[in-house]
Amino acid sequence: MGLYSRWMDRWESQLANADTNRVSHPFEWGLDWLELTGLDPRTALERFSAEAVAASEDFFRHRPRGDFRLEGSTLTFTSQIETPYPENNTVHAEYFPAPDPGGPAVLVIPQWNSDDQSHIGLCRLLNRFGLSALRMSKAYHHSRKPPHLKRADYHVSANLGRTIHAMRQSVLDARTCLDWLESRGHRRLGMLGTSLGSCVILLTAAHDPRPRAAVFNHVSMHVGDVVWTGVSCRHIRATIEGHVTQDDLRHYWSAISPASYLERLSARDLEMLLIWANHDTTFRPEYSKLVLEGFRRLKIPHQELLLPCGHYTTGKFPFNWWDGLAMSRFLRDRL
Repeated sequence: MGLYSRWMDRWESQLANADTNRVSHPFEWGLDWLELTGLDPRTALERFSAEAVAASEDFFRHRPRGDFRLEGSTLTFTSQIETPYPENNTVHAEYFPAPDPGGPAVLVIPQWNSDDQSHIGLCRLLNRFGLSALRMSKAYHHSRKPPHLKRADYHVSANLGRTIHAMRQSVLDARTCLDWLESRGHRRLGMLGTSLGSCVILLTAAHDPRPRAAVFNHVSMHVGDVVWTGVSCRHIRATIEGHVTQDDLRHYWSAISPASYLERLSARDLEMLLIWANHDTTFRPEYSKLVLEGFRRLKIPHQELLLPCGHYTTGKFPFNWWDGLAMSRFLRDRL
């Protein structure tokens, strides 16, 4: 390992370990979140995900809503899915309009456990490129986080069924955000997602024909691989190991993993930019390469950007500027 690699790995490790409020919640199959009863949990989850993938148009189908409320820059509406947590049932998004009210607009979805200011600067940068932006808070994030939680633990957790439920909720909410942007007169729509947000927009793009361009900022093939091998999810693996294996997670979470839907993207008229980092310890490079290989194998038109940093260091200078400018230019040129 060279000097640069050692320096980057130390920096990445320092940033990853700076967050000391991670909580290990108990392992749960979570069948109640999927309304599954009377089956062995392994059989139930594997069957559920296989059927969801086979009928993904129905699994990710959303219903148009009419209760949009825009107060100042904050958009709220009722989520497609009701959960036991009232805060999570109202979607919050921040709107940053560009001067042209009918011009192109980008739906922006940040990373897992992002704070309420995450990607606000990026939205303003998109404005400078003539693009309106709508930053959506995923399920259990920001104002949607139940008061007993310090982190957005319920979106990805040791509760297997709830993780599927939360990812589906975020995808349906993203599709509703596209509805609202259309209602504002935006016809040229794009999407940009980072880390977990990248997974959400890939699932959305695979099932919604409206976006013309999408940026996947950090990519991985299976949600289970990230949880099993990523430094950000060590506390989750510590809880689930002994109950399930990495291969089990690939099967149980196939309904919410990009690997299941790459072929759907091959049929889309969609400009795509895939970004990965060769020092990433969360979306590890070997799993990012699987996504890139899948796109090439299926001959899906796309562009690639390799950042010489890690997952956390992408948010630090100079990599945050490199990343942000590349994404903004790509979306401006395609929209």
